[in-house]
Amino acid sequence: MHSPVVLDARAARVLPWLVAIAFFMQTLDGTILNTALPAMARDLAEDPLRMQGVVIAYMLTVALLIPASGWLADRFGSRRVFFAAIALFTLGSLFCALSGSFSQLVVARVVQAIGGALMLPVGRLVVLRAFPRSEFVRVMTFVALPGMVGPLLGPTLGGWLVQYASWHWIFLINLPVGLLGSLVALRFMPDLRGPERTRFDGPGFVLFGAAMVLITIALEGLGELRLPHARVMLLLAAGSACLAAYWLRAGRIEQPLFSPRLFRTRSFAVGILGNLFARLGSGALPFLLPLLLQVALGYAPAQAGMMMIPLAVGAMLTKSIARQLIDRLGYRRILVGNTLLLGALIGSLALLDRDTLGLWVLLHLGLIGMVNSLQFTAMNTVTLIGLSNRDAASGNSLLSVVVQLSMSLGVAVAGALLGGFTAPGAAGEAVIDAFRLTFLCIGAMAMLASALFLQLDHWQPAPRERTQVEVGE
Repeated sequence: MHSPVVLDARAARVLPWLVAIAFFMQTLDGTILNTALPAMARDLAEDPLRMQGVVIAYMLTVALLIPASGWLADRFGSRRVFFAAIALFTLGSLFCALSGSFSQLVVARVVQAIGGALMLPVGRLVVLRAFPRSEFVRVMTFVALPGMVGPLLGPTLGGWLVQYASWHWIFLINLPVGLLGSLVALRFMPDLRGPERTRFDGPGFVLFGAAMVLITIALEGLGELRLPHARVMLLLAAGSACLAAYWLRAGRIEQPLFSPRLFRTRSFAVGILGNLFARLGSGALPFLLPLLLQVALGYAPAQAGMMMIPLAVGAMLTKSIARQLIDRLGYRRILVGNTLLLGALIGSLALLDRDTLGLWVLLHLGLIGMVNSLQFTAMNTVTLIGLSNRDAASGNSLLSVVVQLSMSLGVAVAGALLGGFTAPGAAGEAVIDAFRLTFLCIGAMAMLASALFLQLDHWQPAPRERTQVEVGE
């Protein structure tokens, strides 16, 4: 039974704001960076088409640490962990701004991601424990609002900062917000712990994490790292072996990191695998689009950032009708049709060139944003809606990991394809052709996920089955 802690009136008012600001910092940082990649590459003497490591380092670290966030909060207390998360995120931002090489920037992004991985899960856990269930949806809806503003503001702000100041400021703006957040966390964040000490699946965490890292490095080896194919195959084999060892071990212990029992629920199994493959396409877009606009089509950073606004606006517009569409058409029809449409829209970005009117680009990206938002809402809901109360927390944690992992893999695959299609010393039309082929491949990959959603049962969700699992998308 859920029995919330007693907060004083001031703490009850401040706590949602604190978690919302942390969520805003995380989502803003996730979108503000992409527009700045070409400028960062020039300053660090790197190829702008091979900067995906900066993005992947953050996403992969977040995916690795999400499973440990709840255990850390229970073990060390929510106040201490949340304060450490904001402090590490702020310190990592400072290190990013001070980086003088690509390698230093990647390491700094890892430090930043350690904090980012803990901020939202721990904050959401505290809200769950500090407020009655009747208030949870209201508070989490409030927390999610800044998360919608972050993707809307991030690309534009990043473009303006790069064009009129320098790329360092996309990280420096986190410092005053992070310092204030740290002080507020020490004052108002309740120090909550779990009702009983749980044992953390350390060996499972190592095996699962090793699998994610090895497979991602293998994909990176085909792109930015330019590893020999034999080494890439070894990394893929080692990663697959670690993943197989994890699932074999998880099936025979009492409290695994993620239980194989979750996959006995058909909608969860289809939803998780569908998330993994469908998001490969949508996860690559925030990385590829700013590069296409600036490197291939010659847009200025501020202009490229503003061109990304329709993605976020379209997503916000669709949120209000997504639930009604799902209730009317059912998950199977929505996800199969929407996945095919999303892949086709991504592939059709290959038609853009220097003569394409800016208005058509805006309309195209706005439509992608709308379809993407419907995709996320439907995938998240169908993944969790069939789980029992006993499995809901573990299933939600695995979904969060898969979301981050698939976006990381999407960027890695996009980087590998773009690097493979770009000949050494390519310029002008040859670079545009490389982007065209990359978008066609990414779109085709996204469309293939529709075969997974065909495995859903022909059932129509009733209004009583509505859930609020899509908070934060």
